[in-house]
Amino acid sequence: MAWNEPGGSRDNDPWGNRGGNRGNKQSPPDLDEMIRKVQQKLGGLFGGKGGGRSEGPKGPGTAPAKIVGMIAGVAVVVWLATGIYIVDEGTRGVVTRFGQYVDTTLPGPHWHIPTPIETVQVVNVEQIRTVEIGYRSGGGGGGAQAGSVSNEALMLTKDENIINVKFAVQYKVKDAREYLFNTRDPDAALRQATESAVRDVVGKNNMDFVLKEGRSEIGARAIELIQKTLDRYGAGLQVSSLNMQDAQPPEEVQSAFLDAVKSREDEQRLINEAEAYANDVIPKARGGAARQIEEANGYKAQVVAQAKGEASRFEQVLTEYQKAPKVMRDRLYIEAMESVLSKSSKVMVDVKGGNNLLYLPLDRITQRQGQAAAGSSAIEPAQILDGSSVIPSDISRARDNVRAREQR
Repeated sequence: MAWNEPGGSRDNDPWGNRGGNRGNKQSPPDLDEMIRKVQQKLGGLFGGKGGGRSEGPKGPGTAPAKIVGMIAGVAVVVWLATGIYIVDEGTRGVVTRFGQYVDTTLPGPHWHIPTPIETVQVVNVEQIRTVEIGYRSGGGGGGAQAGSVSNEALMLTKDENIINVKFAVQYKVKDAREYLFNTRDPDAALRQATESAVRDVVGKNNMDFVLKEGRSEIGARAIELIQKTLDRYGAGLQVSSLNMQDAQPPEEVQSAFLDAVKSREDEQRLINEAEAYANDVIPKARGGAARQIEEANGYKAQVVAQAKGEASRFEQVLTEYQKAPKVMRDRLYIEAMESVLSKSSKVMVDVKGGNNLLYLPLDRITQRQGQAAAGSSAIEPAQILDGSSVIPSDISRARDNVRAREQR
């Protein structure tokens, strides 16, 4: 039977009130009464009635209550003033309420509910950040050689060669909310995504391509893969550039690689020299060929024109020959003899009534006259066809005979 039912035993009262105040035992305080007393004390603290000592409307308890109220009001105003903040240019303010995202504020003055209700985290979205893969510069200007990280730098190429690649990635924050809330460590996620993307690109190309002409292409392809990965993670980052600082084989094979590089350089040098020689010879050969072609065309035109002229002349002679055949035959004979004899330096004279034929070496006579003018006394006698000598007087006599015949 319950302790509070009719007929129940009051000794079972769980609050220890067995039969009222029997046996010097007090009953527990009333909860409503306690709340009422606390309310009265708070009201008296802020100038209300029934709180603390009060001797009337202008009693000694009123002034301290007002002072405390003013202090509390000032404290509230100061607390509210702490919610004022300014977002600088190039940054974004991310407001959270009890840790939950509320808003992203742009540059300028703003206000939020003060701590601990709301807090603001300012994120620089214009700063260019850098992550180094394969080396650590240490911020001391040491460059790519300041400190090498072999576990990041060593990569395997498509032709199963190991190369040491060092590169730097520049990026910035494109979404402050994603940067703060979507990933625990966005910068570490970027480093891992970059290393994975570069290994993927290097592993799909040969060593010579990576070391020489493929650097720009590898960088562009790696940026594309990195950005896809970051967007899939929602990291709120934007990759701006990827610069390959160094790419070379491991130190163990450096000497062999340098020999191979020197051989390639010698090969390229010889190719350049051959191309220079070809560029010098080929234009000359082409010019000579063009000149010969032009000369051949000119000779062709000359021969064709001469043939046409001869044909036209022959047709004209034929027309005249048909009109007077005998006269034209004599004319042609005389012209032919004149053309032949004008080119000869030897003259044969037929002496009438004799069996010998005189031979006049005009060329030697001319030569003798030149020698005489030079003071030489050597005279070469003329020769007759039968082998006898001819003196200059005989020549003069023969010339006179020819002239006499011509006169008759």
